[in-house]
Amino acid sequence: MQKIAAFLRNGGGDLYMDYIKNLRSMVGHEKVIMVIAGAFVFDKDNRLLLQQRSDTGEWGLPGGFMESGENVQDTARREVFEETGLNLGMLELFGIYSGPKCDKTFANGDQVSLVQIIFSSRDYTGLLIEANEESLSNCFFHLNDLPPVLFQIIRFSLRICCRGKKFHCLSEASHYIAP
Repeated sequence: MQKIAAFLRNGGGDLYMDYIKNLRSMVGHEKVIMVIAGAFVFDKDNRLLLQQRSDTGEWGLPGGFMESGENVQDTARREVFEETGLNLGMLELFGIYSGPKCDKTFANGDQVSLVQIIFSSRDYTGLLIEANEESLSNCFFHLNDLPPVLFQIIRFSLRICCRGKKFHCLSEASHYIAP
């Protein structure tokens, strides 16, 4: 707590400093609440963009952690661009997910309680980057031909998406439906 108080007394540091690294320097591996944002990106053929993550090999939505000074829409746009090379235009809120099932411990021991904000978009420009340091692969998939190793939250959200719901909120992730 003393480190946090000193950080705040000094004006919160540089807004462009890596927020997560700065936070972890103060709290170590303790559980913290983190906001992540991402997007269901659909092409003109109604195929869904998925990213195969370089750290786990699993397929999921492009997205990631909010940085200091961003709003959630900016976070989703930045993360999608960094991971895929696509610039998102109009975003529609799809769902908010939180609760104990969204808690995670990373390989380095960092603990987080995630608040996941998912948008959908059909409005994008740019050329899709097939792979980079964060992505083993980025590609569009038909909804009936998705890769087998897919994050559980994505499977759950796709069920809702296919039912045509516009917005979904889970305050308790215990409502997840197993694949």
